Amino acid sequence: MRQNDARDLHWPEPGPEIVALIRTAAESALTPSEEWLEDLHAASLAGERMRRIAEDPVLAAAVRRANLANITHWAWSNMQHPGRRVPPHLGPEALTAARDLVRRGLDESSLDAYRTSYSVVWNRCMEICFGLTDDPAQLRELLELASLSISTYVEDTVAAITAQMKAEREDLTRGTNAERRATVSLLLEGAPIRRGEAERQLGYRLTGPHTAAVLWASSPGASDQLEMAAELLLRVGGAAHRLTIVAGAAALWLWLPIDTAPDLDPVTTGLADAPDVRVAIGRPGIGIPGFRRSHLDALETQRMLTRLTSHRRVARHEDVQLVAVLTADPLRADEFVTDTLGDLATADPDVLEAITTYLEHQCSITRTADHLYTHRSTIVRRLSRADELLPRPLTGNTIAVGAALEVLRWTR
Repeated sequence: MRQNDARDLHWPEPGPEIVALIRTAAESALTPSEEWLEDLHAASLAGERMRRIAEDPVLAAAVRRANLANITHWAWSNMQHPGRRVPPHLGPEALTAARDLVRRGLDESSLDAYRTSYSVVWNRCMEICFGLTDDPAQLRELLELASLSISTYVEDTVAAITAQMKAEREDLTRGTNAERRATVSLLLEGAPIRRGEAERQLGYRLTGPHTAAVLWASSPGASDQLEMAAELLLRVGGAAHRLTIVAGAAALWLWLPIDTAPDLDPVTTGLADAPDVRVAIGRPGIGIPGFRRSHLDALETQRMLTRLTSHRRVARHEDVQLVAVLTADPLRADEFVTDTLGDLATADPDVLEAITTYLEHQCSITRTADHLYTHRSTIVRRLSRADELLPRPLTGNTIAVGAALEVLRWTR
């Protein structure tokens, strides 16, 4: 429970008119627009110190949930008790975010998200206040109270979450997962660590093949589904055991001692029992370098799926490597697809399937027809239609069209 400080003793007591205005302002803040929320999220994840969080889909999603929860908490508090000091928000969103940050080895500097987003919140608050009264004295008192309320609320919440992170860190350092997580971090960073000692701490051999995967869920309450998905990968990959690291309340890092990535079809089918889980799989590798590279591949694949808001729930790095490079700049990727495909991008699925399969089979109509179990004349007709829709003829432009179709396949 927050202890009283000097600000409590000198906290302003607004009159009834200001109380009514602050309540109205809180009501307006309770229903922010999607555009404003995106500005808030962008500000909270901006800056070099926030890069690790912004690039991690699970951590970034946790920050977004915490942002919305923080706004809602402040607004509700001021609707119920207008103008009073708002207690820090320690709801499930904030606590989950704190646990995830600690489990990823991040310190309290990651709480800069709360402070960097202040300017966006304050600008919105001023817009609301200026729309509530034209009286200069009332406006000045309202703005002073709102500024004090928001800034104090931010600092109180940061202090409370800092204390929670310290408690979480102390708790984790007493657990086996923390030891494994620390060892894995050293391996991923390329730090000099004896292989035998690392294997003892991990309970996992670092020689031989490794295939890494990142599993994450849309909500923190999906731990059972994450475990189910991890067992699914173990079974489909034909591995005897796995190394699993709890990377957050909604994420697992996984390594399997296999030299071939699991087939996508049985994994996709099996995930029907874990509807909130998505899976990114790295390329197989050998030894400690392969252990590290396969995990980094999986992280890159995860970022790509999230960046493109792809509907696909499972992806292997070997299948998306080209798309990951092409879509590093999403705006330019969209321009490339539009310029290259033109109206073909919105063509009938049969036409898109025909031209994609045609390119995959080295522009052989016969092999395309055999693969699609479709009559040759039908394939010729669909390819002709695709050529009509393309801004430039397919002949002489097959590489660009194939690349654009591959991007489209992962973004549709």
